[in-house]
Amino acid sequence: MKAILLTITLFFVTLPMSLQPEAQEFQGKAYYASKSKMELGSWGARMSEAQKKETYARLKNRLEKTYILDFNKTESVFNEEVKMDAMSGATDTWGANFARGEQYKNVKENQLVQSQEFYGKKFLVKDKLQEIDWQMGSETKQVGKYTTFKATASVPTADLTWYDFSWGDLRTAQASDTASADGETAEPEVPMTEVEAWYTLQIPVSHGPGEYWGLPGLILEVSAGNMTMLCSKVVINPGESIVIEAPDKGKEITKADYQSTVRTKMQEMRDNRGRRRG
Repeated sequence: MKAILLTITLFFVTLPMSLQPEAQEFQGKAYYASKSKMELGSWGARMSEAQKKETYARLKNRLEKTYILDFNKTESVFNEEVKMDAMSGATDTWGANFARGEQYKNVKENQLVQSQEFYGKKFLVKDKLQEIDWQMGSETKQVGKYTTFKATASVPTADLTWYDFSWGDLRTAQASDTASADGETAEPEVPMTEVEAWYTLQIPVSHGPGEYWGLPGLILEVSAGNMTMLCSKVVINPGESIVIEAPDKGKEITKADYQSTVRTKMQEMRDNRGRRRG
């Protein structure tokens, strides 16, 4: 009899729990700060320390950035926090043309959707996620309150900075086109970037800032080339539910076609300047 009463009691205790709505979806916010070294090239050697400091102050918005990564188990949205220019009080319009836009990643569907604006025209870049062949290590270190593990990879530089532009990239592309036209078949050397990432198993999601993802825990720190990105705070299951949606405005295009579009436009601008001077 006692056994029957115990069974009935447990049934009515657990029943309300089973009728409750599904528990809140696991989600969080991670805050990152990035810092890039100032590359002055050969002409930097001729600058005084005062000139270098002034140059850094003018470029600070491009060299130091802050981001927020919203994530759940399979999706994330990575956004830069827009800051005013320290010198003029205006936003960096030139740099904005080559900055990373709102970036949506779906690690389950291997999907990237990124909004980019280039000289007033909006693009919606849709592609696969960047492939990264991570080499897992056993080295650990503490990042904030989290224990992190080290992973390294070597990734083609152009794949990490496909939304950016440099005149050097344009010259390289032109040289490759010329070689192809002349019948040369030798494959050009592909510049690679060495990546070092630190991830934590305490937050078991495969997300990370920017192009970086695919580890068994959230990436809290990453160094690639002259850039380092460090997570300063993580908030798991904040009070308000986080809405994670892919951007949906702009002309749909792939990463390769977006790069080609930017190079073509920049070449047109250079040619037009040359004709005006002539």
